[in-house]
Amino acid sequence: MKKLFVIALAALATLTASAQTFGRVNFQELLMLAPEMDAAREAIAASQKEAEETYSAMVEEYQGKLTQYQQKQATWTAAIRESKERELMEIQNRIQEFQQSISQELQQQQNQLTAPIQEKVSKAITDIAKAKGLTAVFDLSQALYLDETKVIDLTPDARKALNIPADRTIESLQAELQAQAEAAQAPAAK
Repeated sequence: MKKLFVIALAALATLTASAQTFGRVNFQELLMLAPEMDAAREAIAASQKEAEETYSAMVEEYQGKLTQYQQKQATWTAAIRESKERELMEIQNRIQEFQQSISQELQQQQNQLTAPIQEKVSKAITDIAKAKGLTAVFDLSQALYLDETKVIDLTPDARKALNIPADRTIESLQAELQAQAEAAQAPAAK
């Protein structure tokens, strides 16, 4: 019985000692603020803009042909009318196919561009955790509960390792992205 008590006490001491070997990090913040994400966002935005322009041109083509069909259908022969209807259907199908494929392609591009950044952030966190002798690191977005007094916040160290400026925050990034979106809309509004 005495031996069992000593083992239980040793286990409790080990658990208590290891409580300080856990870390936490805000992975999403690090990922969004990583300098490499700016270039990825720009590339994704350029692809999205190109896709929107292509889509708009396709819709414009469809609208023009539909207007022409509606104005002239009464004067056309059945063969011409049928040919124009097929043409309208083909354009509609192309538009639908484009919407489906471009959505998948943009998602793939985003995954390809962000995967290396995610790996870099993960590696930085892992390196810091190993250097500090931590047993585990929890992501704040996944943790239901963390006792802040018993975990080490690795986010500041990871920000330094990833060259994220101290004054760059999620809020400043959102303001920056909002300003870019407004600037992009301004020429379109003219």
